[in-house]
Amino acid sequence: MRITITGRNIDLTDGLKSAIESKLGKLEKYFSPDTDVFVTLSVEKERQKIEVTIPVKGNIIRSEQVSNDMYVSIDLVEEVIERQLKKYKKKIISKHQNASSFKKEFIEKESDVDDEIQIKRTKKFDMKPMYPEDACVQMELLGHDFFVFCNAETERVNVVYKRKGSTYGLIEPEF
Repeated sequence: MRITITGRNIDLTDGLKSAIESKLGKLEKYFSPDTDVFVTLSVEKERQKIEVTIPVKGNIIRSEQVSNDMYVSIDLVEEVIERQLKKYKKKIISKHQNASSFKKEFIEKESDVDDEIQIKRTKKFDMKPMYPEDACVQMELLGHDFFVFCNAETERVNVVYKRKGSTYGLIEPEF
């Protein structure tokens, strides 16, 4: 694995770099040597945040952890990624995906976690065209964290969602 570490508002000390390489090095048993791992460390007030992104063919494995101590955040992020890999192994390495990013031992080993994704409920609703700002208002009125709508400007299905800090995001399909 090739680990790329960047920092925002933080000095990347040798201690932090070695802690990241040591903890995330445990994930080498899952990935092939040419897999890239992108790590971003940032500090905002008392929040010590680590973001780890691992692009694999057809998927992105990602975790973001925040705590008061960067070393605790590093420990947490490694545990979360390992749990994700074990839980979604069958989905990540399906016959439609390229398994070249993963080690052969990981692919062939039987999965001990049997958490199949089950859709329990399906909702259908009429989507009248609206502007993103109107969709945000509708989302707030419903008390949801996201809202799917037909964008009146593009005539495509979009999603608005709540972000941290009382802001909103817009997801648009790219064709």
